[in-house]
Amino acid sequence: MSEHPHPQNRSVSAHLHHQVDAPDGTASDVTPEGAAWLASAGTYPRSALSLWEERPAAPVVLPCGTVFDIVSVPALFGRRMLDRLWEEGPGSGPVATYRGRVLLFAAPGTAQRLPSLLAWEEWSSPGRTGAVPPLLCHGTGDAVTVPALRPAPESTTADRLASRWLVAPDTRTPWLPGPEVLLWAAVRAARSAVSAAVRISIFPPADQGAKV
Repeated sequence: MSEHPHPQNRSVSAHLHHQVDAPDGTASDVTPEGAAWLASAGTYPRSALSLWEERPAAPVVLPCGTVFDIVSVPALFGRRMLDRLWEEGPGSGPVATYRGRVLLFAAPGTAQRLPSLLAWEEWSSPGRTGAVPPLLCHGTGDAVTVPALRPAPESTTADRLASRWLVAPDTRTPWLPGPEVLLWAAVRAARSAVSAAVRISIFPPADQGAKV
């Protein structure tokens, strides 16, 4: 496996980077172009767009497998993957959080291919130090709920943090990572978690009451 995935469409990634680290912890709303891309995943895109115009603050159920697949990751590990993708890799496509998990939009076919790559690399083996946690891969025949195009004005901060866009779709042709890129990010995230644990064990917190 290549240590660094080949950067693809870096300009798109750079354009989206500010959304991941927005000062207020929220991402920009989905743009009309991004909404059109999301709607294209369904059977009736025009009907979906009309519905969203009336109810932009309603969560959206989208089918997977044609326009995109989705890889659902535990929240902390998902943020580690995003860190690796942005700091060392090609960036990411759209990313959302929903009910304690990070949803990574990926190229169609990723849901079928990624589990076999993880199994072949043995990075998902139970009990292995630094193993990748279970990833839920949604592809053909699956549908997932993603955050609303825009948060409701009356929604609380907790609601917005539980369901929000980290990287909101803003183009009709977003770049989407494939299985190899997400495998690379998952492995690097697992390694970083092990490194952090080792640093903590080697350098325990200083005893604040000790006299030097």
